[in-house]
Amino acid sequence: MVEDVEAARSELREHDVEASEVFHFVEGSQRPGADPEHADYNSFLAFSDPDGNGYLVQEVRRRKS
Repeated sequence: MVEDVEAARSELREHDVEASEVFHFVEGSQRPGADPEHADYNSFLAFSDPDGNGYLVQEVRRRKS
């Protein structure tokens, strides 16, 4: 989990990791880009390590009280 999925994707790309585009879900269907409201647990990116293990990164923003 990360606080900013788009920043995480940028950092992975800076390290030559082939990360997917950011995506989110609406009514069970995958859509491009981050969740427009940046709702917790609904924005993702995916990547694989050199051994082919797949990873899914999920955005969870920390809310200040």
